[in-house]
Amino acid sequence: MKRSLMLLLFALSPLAVHAADATDNQLIERAVRDYIESQHKADPARMERGIDPKLAKRTYWQAADGSEFIMNTDFDTMVKVARTYNKDGTKFPAQPRVDIKILDVDQRVATVKLTADEWIDYMHLYKNQRSEWKIVNVLWQYHDTARQVSKK
Repeated sequence: MKRSLMLLLFALSPLAVHAADATDNQLIERAVRDYIESQHKADPARMERGIDPKLAKRTYWQAADGSEFIMNTDFDTMVKVARTYNKDGTKFPAQPRVDIKILDVDQRVATVKLTADEWIDYMHLYKNQRSEWKIVNVLWQYHDTARQVSKK
């Protein structure tokens, strides 16, 4: 009897690990959806739920004088973006493109690629002590990189 129980537990152990991975994947995807859909729906509470207060979002940018620099965006700015950017509902198509690819998960860290209508985001997430997945780093660019320039 003991041996049968041990064999059953051994046989089911990969399923338990897979179930935990599936749960983490769902929570990771939810954080990424909170990030992008908060912008679609002008919902700052969802942005706050998906990102860490120490968020560092970056892209390269060209200044009006032609010099290139790294543009930084923080938590407060992203919450403001979620509140105001699409307030009138005209910034995104009726069916926005949202393609989320979880590239890697290792215990409490993950890397994700988000492809949206006009840009891509490479994200790093971590799982905090409350088992919440939070976006802590984002590196992004427009699909059309010629747009990454300040207007004169």
